[in-house]
Amino acid sequence: MADQTFKVDLTKPLVFQVGHLRASYDEWVHKPIIGKDTPRFFENDFMELMTRTVWWVIPLVWLPVASFFASSSARAGIPPCHVAAAVVGGVFMWTLMEYCLHRFLFHMKTTTYWGNTLHYLLHGCHHKHPMDALRLVFPPAAAAILAVPLWSAFKLLTPAPYSPALFGGALLGYVVYDCTHYYLHHGKPFKGIAHELKCREITWTITSEFSTRDLESLPLCGIGCSELSLRESPRKLADYTTTRVHDLS
Repeated sequence: MADQTFKVDLTKPLVFQVGHLRASYDEWVHKPIIGKDTPRFFENDFMELMTRTVWWVIPLVWLPVASFFASSSARAGIPPCHVAAAVVGGVFMWTLMEYCLHRFLFHMKTTTYWGNTLHYLLHGCHHKHPMDALRLVFPPAAAAILAVPLWSAFKLLTPAPYSPALFGGALLGYVVYDCTHYYLHHGKPFKGIAHELKCREITWTITSEFSTRDLESLPLCGIGCSELSLRESPRKLADYTTTRVHDLS
């Protein structure tokens, strides 16, 4: 049931409104507004600016950082072929992290004020406004905050000389992910790509068929297309998704 006591005013900044929806938030956020307008999030102009990112900023910022980390392993005396292998390994590690983020964080259900607010900032805004071109990629400032503990985890869990190359590979995977995400919404994706476009509709990852195929036995969050299954009809699923991308653009 929709919350009858609170209604979101789309003409006003949204972030601090959505928490008031409480248990109705999940229903509200999964009813997308199909349009290319960029809604306002914050009253403060600086905070608002920090939530808007054009797609080319992602490779501009993060490819040099990824290169720096990979070259750090090379400077530590790791053979070039080992550095390359570690970078590739980091890319694969990113696909797993991407899956986990979508499966357990971006698509979680929340009912509290701050839970709804945080979810909307992280990913719910993309569910509600899937064609907002300035919020399809993750702002570098927010990504940098998340990258610090991630880098600490890499240093703790992987061999010291290889940690930078692995982390650089993960950053490279992230760049490919975000740019692919943008292209699937605003470009013309070729037939056969499966993409999670409308919140929980189809699948969890967009950059790796490997990840989706290996994890296909896990439950999908299908709403509105429960008849589609990666196990039963992967081509039907991919064709359906590509059609949705073109329809919404």
